[in-house]
Amino acid sequence: MSTPIADYAALGDGRTVALVSREGSVDWLCLPDLDSPACFAALLGTPENGRWALGVRGATQVSRRYVGDSFVLETEYRTPTGRARALDWMPTRDGHADLSRKIEVLEGEVTLVHELVVRFDYGAVEPWVTSDGSVLRIVAGPDSLTLRADRLPHQPHALGHRHADVFTLRAGETFSATCTWTPSWEPVPAALPGRSAEATCVDWERWSSRLVVADRHRGPVMRSLLVLRLLTHSLTGGIAAAATTSLPELPGGERNWDYRFCWLRDAALAVTALARAGAVDEASTWRDWLVRALAGRPADLQIMYALDGSRSDKLLERTRDHLPGWEASSPVRTGNGAVGQVQHDALGEVLCALDVAAHAGLPRSATSWAVERALVNDLVHRWRQPDHGIWEVRGPVQHFVQSKVMTWAAFDRAVRAVEEHGQDMTGHEDDVALWRRCRAEVRTEVLTHGWSDDLGSFVQHYGADHVDASLLSILRVGFLPPDDPRAVGTVRRVQRDLSTASGFVRRYATERTDDGLSGSEATFVACTFWLVEALCAIGETDEAEALFERALEACNDVGLLAEEYDPVARAQLGNTPQALSHLALVGAAQALDAAHEGRAC
Repeated sequence: MSTPIADYAALGDGRTVALVSREGSVDWLCLPDLDSPACFAALLGTPENGRWALGVRGATQVSRRYVGDSFVLETEYRTPTGRARALDWMPTRDGHADLSRKIEVLEGEVTLVHELVVRFDYGAVEPWVTSDGSVLRIVAGPDSLTLRADRLPHQPHALGHRHADVFTLRAGETFSATCTWTPSWEPVPAALPGRSAEATCVDWERWSSRLVVADRHRGPVMRSLLVLRLLTHSLTGGIAAAATTSLPELPGGERNWDYRFCWLRDAALAVTALARAGAVDEASTWRDWLVRALAGRPADLQIMYALDGSRSDKLLERTRDHLPGWEASSPVRTGNGAVGQVQHDALGEVLCALDVAAHAGLPRSATSWAVERALVNDLVHRWRQPDHGIWEVRGPVQHFVQSKVMTWAAFDRAVRAVEEHGQDMTGHEDDVALWRRCRAEVRTEVLTHGWSDDLGSFVQHYGADHVDASLLSILRVGFLPPDDPRAVGTVRRVQRDLSTASGFVRRYATERTDDGLSGSEATFVACTFWLVEALCAIGETDEAEALFERALEACNDVGLLAEEYDPVARAQLGNTPQALSHLALVGAAQALDAAHEGRAC
């Protein structure tokens, strides 16, 4: 049986993310970057696919927390004979990636279990392991890991099938270990003084102290902002949609995707949440990433890129048939076939994010404005085409209403950049008139073809007789004012048709949407928080507050959110931690704060 998704906490160093279970097993880690191949892939298979376990045998109670506003994880284990505290963290160190672990016995005595199984290339490649008595050196192809520990685990043979150790510590005694990634052609890294857990806490709290977060809901909001920072590559500025691949939307199903890349939409929404909280530097870094990634012909725009902004082969979807998948959910995929899709909403989200950043004090640069202008002018010729929509359906393309609404938003924000922010249009004066005309045409088309009198709501796509939770963006981007009966009707129809008995919201009715896939899925965390925001917009603040508190149930014990949630089983599903879930939580909390203060969000 697989470890429940909610049992994992996340660690990170600004380049990659490790997942560690309540029992102390690091079951997922890609090195050196989040979109690199995994060297620990037990998350999607068995311990034989790679893990680093360090825990307390026979623990009867396990509790854990993050130390302050950081990703230093503190876990306390209690056994019939003693009590121990573990610290796990990933310090920042240029050119290397370190995962550090320490266990201290606080009372009595405990038995520690230490096991290291390294399998590079998503659990497929067994490395060569050597030891000089002070370190384990683990090498395969371009990758190497070096383990330094107070005592090294037993090495059964040269190929290093697994390295295990069991030993007892008493009160006051500690055990420490650090695993370091370096390119295999470099020498064994020197035993430099590592960044301590305390110093790593300071690094995180130095960043979080700059944020503006209201006291109401501070805990979940701050943790969510920290997750967005965790998923941001510190060198390139790319923001990953999630830290994992192929965790299923339903156990045993085929809806298993790789989210370790930078989607324009998700990253733009993350930047919006960060910028509103005062993280303007992250908005600036992402804008620079965006300019680099989108450089070239506007027609070559992709909806997603590697974290370095490239169109790398790692984006190409393939299956890893040697991995059985979490709870036997197959196939396990790396790369994502959505890279070749057309999704018109993405550009709208990008321009909305740049607009929010401008209001937060980050004016557009001449280069970013030139790229933005070129993309909007290309959209002029493409917006009438059908697309795959925000949910990346693998069925027929449609005229998705949310895509059209976000197309309207793209033209609207481009016009506002000129009218409100004074962007220079010298030599391009006719463009603004064209954008205004397209904005009006899109609006007329959506109101004509996207509305259903029978439902009293906008519909998923032209000709449909059902709704989609993404329609809640009609209020978020200002396509209609919140007192417009059509906006209110859409909110209530989404709530009526897509909410479960517990209030959690599905993306859409899988039985009525041809998305090219079999099976169904759980409720979508982001959509539930979007409904909170929409209820605030239409003046239902008390109802929104109650739903927000209920939605927090989807967080695990250390405040992390996966993509989906099963409110009946009270189980997280889908990739984790998921940027879209966390940014939607932040947006909902910001909307509630604004509603209570009587101001616009």
